[in-house]
Amino acid sequence: MTASATRGSSALQLSDDEWATRRALLEATRELLGAGLNGGMAGNLSLRFGQGMLITPSGVHPRAMRAEQMVPVGANGQAEGPCLPSSEWRFHLDLFLARPEAAAIVHTHAPFATALACQRREIPAFHYTVARFGGDQVRCADYATFGTTELSQAVLAAMRGRSACLMANHGALVIGRDLREALDRAAELEQLCQIYWHALQGGEPVLLDAEQMSQVHQRYRSYGQPG
Repeated sequence: MTASATRGSSALQLSDDEWATRRALLEATRELLGAGLNGGMAGNLSLRFGQGMLITPSGVHPRAMRAEQMVPVGANGQAEGPCLPSSEWRFHLDLFLARPEAAAIVHTHAPFATALACQRREIPAFHYTVARFGGDQVRCADYATFGTTELSQAVLAAMRGRSACLMANHGALVIGRDLREALDRAAELEQLCQIYWHALQGGEPVLLDAEQMSQVHQRYRSYGQPG
């Protein structure tokens, strides 16, 4: 089955699945705005779709954004449709290609995460929940101009074995096995960055050592509900 979406005089024939995916992206973009994790036209989201992805359009405010403006991008980097993809489409696509477990990617300019990223700080093991993101620290990717291959390479390196990273002088990034997980991780990362920011006001916080973090990782393997 297909649903028709229009932009100006153009008509897009969309499957029900693609239409639902576009709407989910739109709702998530507005959720990030409402939660204060993005402001204005900052940040972008994508969902794995087919052999490529659907990603938010470039330079469109979430309040003005429409589901039909989401942009399909193939595995070869070719965008389709009437709208240009987010300028950050490259690292989204490269992450999907490198991380088969990822189904959703959320990039934010959340205030505390971005403040720490502007100091080019990683988030060390000052709190045990750092382990929630896959390691003993949340790395900060090296700086590169937005939208470039160099930035994509820096992000891929910082995300190795991790579900989140900061991006130097830029913002934050998370992946998830689905959109809900990615959105929740973005919120959890910002909360962690806020706590770290406050902890730094009293000096460098005491860090958990490797053995303590190893125990946390073991506990997390059986954390939550079965199934």
